[in-house]
Amino acid sequence: MKRVYSISFFIFFLVLFFDDVYPRGLTIFDNGQSKHVIVIPAVATDIEQQAALKLQQYLNEISGTELKIVPENKSGNTHNIFIGKCNAAKALNIDFLVLGKDGFSIKTLDNNLFISGGNEMGVLFGVYDFLERIGCRRYSADLEVVPKNNHLKIPTLEITEIPVFEYRETLMPDASNADYAEWHKLHHRSERGNDWGMWVHTFDDLIPPEIYFDSNPEYFSLNSGVRSSKTQLCLSNPSVLGLVILRLKDLIKKNPRATYWSVSQNDTYGPCECLGCKKLDNQYGGVPSGSLIYFVNQIAESFPTKIISTLAYQYSRQAPTGIKPADNVNIVLCTIELNRSTPIKNDPGSRGFVKDISDWKKLTNNILIWDYIVQFRNYLDPFPNFHVLQPNIQFFLDSGVNMMFEQGSNRSLSEFHELRCYIMSKLLWNPDVDVDSVVNDFLKGFYGDAWLHIRKYIDHMREALIESGGSLTIYGYPWDGHQTYLTPALLHKYTSYFDDAEEAVSDKPDILARVEKARLPIEFAILEISKRNVTEKLSLFKKSGERWEVKPGMREKMELFVRNSNRFQFKRLHEMGFTPNEYRESMIYYFENGITDHLAYGAIVNVKNPYSDKYPAGGVTALTDGLRGTNDYHFNWLGFEGHELDAVVVLDGTNLVKNISVNFLQDAKSWVWVPHSVEFFGSPDGVNYKHLKSVKKKTGEHNYEKIIETFSTTIENNQFQFIRITTQSFIECPQWHLGAGGKAWIFADEIIVE
Repeated sequence: MKRVYSISFFIFFLVLFFDDVYPRGLTIFDNGQSKHVIVIPAVATDIEQQAALKLQQYLNEISGTELKIVPENKSGNTHNIFIGKCNAAKALNIDFLVLGKDGFSIKTLDNNLFISGGNEMGVLFGVYDFLERIGCRRYSADLEVVPKNNHLKIPTLEITEIPVFEYRETLMPDASNADYAEWHKLHHRSERGNDWGMWVHTFDDLIPPEIYFDSNPEYFSLNSGVRSSKTQLCLSNPSVLGLVILRLKDLIKKNPRATYWSVSQNDTYGPCECLGCKKLDNQYGGVPSGSLIYFVNQIAESFPTKIISTLAYQYSRQAPTGIKPADNVNIVLCTIELNRSTPIKNDPGSRGFVKDISDWKKLTNNILIWDYIVQFRNYLDPFPNFHVLQPNIQFFLDSGVNMMFEQGSNRSLSEFHELRCYIMSKLLWNPDVDVDSVVNDFLKGFYGDAWLHIRKYIDHMREALIESGGSLTIYGYPWDGHQTYLTPALLHKYTSYFDDAEEAVSDKPDILARVEKARLPIEFAILEISKRNVTEKLSLFKKSGERWEVKPGMREKMELFVRNSNRFQFKRLHEMGFTPNEYRESMIYYFENGITDHLAYGAIVNVKNPYSDKYPAGGVTALTDGLRGTNDYHFNWLGFEGHELDAVVVLDGTNLVKNISVNFLQDAKSWVWVPHSVEFFGSPDGVNYKHLKSVKKKTGEHNYEKIIETFSTTIENNQFQFIRITTQSFIECPQWHLGAGGKAWIFADEIIVE
């Protein structure tokens, strides 16, 4: 696809020019004096006034010279900086219609500079672009760089830039700051509220189950023969259609300015399986998006002046056939499942998505991509995805996408969040920008003399990931990379890069703090991987005689990590919460309970039902590796999704067994429950088993706290070589739960035999 974002006959960057370099250039100020004034239209818009004030402010900071701002009808000056749709700009035949909402033009003529913009933010974007070209930088919401110089001369300019994406949002901490977002030509949350009356996952808002479910369960999804209020809507029910239309009429009346109104599935599973919905799905390609588009098209018909947006997300990601979204329907296509170590276009595992985006493009030109650019499970997990950001953006553009939403860590801090946000802002405006130059520009400005060491760290981790062929998911954790890009040897090397970086700026406290903040993900990875006793060096524990002890220095290492995480305002370590202080509590628990010696330590385990590869915890050895889990199911818990635990532990010979215990985790918010009951069996030969005890749970299924419950039995005078443990659990989430109809989880920990 032809790129149209930039038509520049002369572009310059990062320099303040002098007479001997550009003798024909335009002098803005010299020796702290200027002949120029800033001119705005006689009837200027708010954005034109804001743009003029920003230009005045920054030029004053650069030179100490404050240029006057005057309306065009009161200016008789011969040296002018025209801002916006001045008559003088119109006389240059600047095509404001072509500039659209956000495009801009920067031109010089004689002694005048013209910065003009499209219908909305373009002129402000043009001013910020000009300021960047003369050396100003906004590296983060808290750090900007303004060069000091009392002489500014610019060359002859004729620049026009028009964005290729009409909507550009990066959901990151810095981009939540309106000034930062506008500097980088991004849309932002507060601005989004003007255009979006409703923003994704709206079924419950449109038909609240607390109001309608008891009286009209038929409005909601039928799953496994049961209606549930915790899944989706029944899209074939005409009453549902009527209620949604009435609800939208009321909402639009209250917010008539908003253009986009999302009618989209809740953030869970369970599309309706009733005869009416299944008939529609089968009619339109045999996929759940069939009934969804049929429903949304009817909504769109009722609101022809609005854009009705809906999700192509998880179960609705595949495009239907035999039906097209209406002209005023917007498709939000999500990439949540994809690998992040390889560009989408080249990744064999992403072929399904490549087909989906192609199929949707055949049906509509109105596609917003909802992409994901951070590690959500652990915001501080090293996440080397910088090399895929540009090719993925280019792929989306070439696929006909016209709107981009890049979901990061929202207002929470995450690994290299400042750099990642900076890169994305440049790419969303210009997908073909020189990313290496952008990265170097940022690192030099943000980390000073430490920049090269951090650049080596970033490059080395990327190369290690690519060379190893490892994968990268947005719901992973450090252990996933322990054999690829986070091996013990690599962690040691990465540590040395940060040692050198800190030494390079040891006399600059502000920059040193930024380096120490950037180091936290490596410290987190070391702590997490050390839980698995990978090597003698990467281990939380050591054996002293017959006892396991916490290695010297590991408690201190953990405390330093927590202290610095709090110091740098990492308020949550993953998407669902988990503060640094909560992490500290889990680590203290782990130090005290993490290693257990018992008869089954290191024993062979066989399981009848498959455990989930989403939470493998190293496989069945996790049940006898001596490592105990905490209240965080992401680590050291063996997960079973929709299956019972049925495990046989093979001891080293026949042993006198006095006690058997096993821990289970409950985290109902995450679809995880302890079993209803646990059965214990023992056998001397692996054939003839004796039922030892049935233990019922103590934890209530409606308890949403994170709870570890121990199931155990005491045995008298029995010798066994084989221990069998089975569970009776939720196979599906109960009907009262948000995940009703979806597969439930059980997480098992160490099987302790004493």
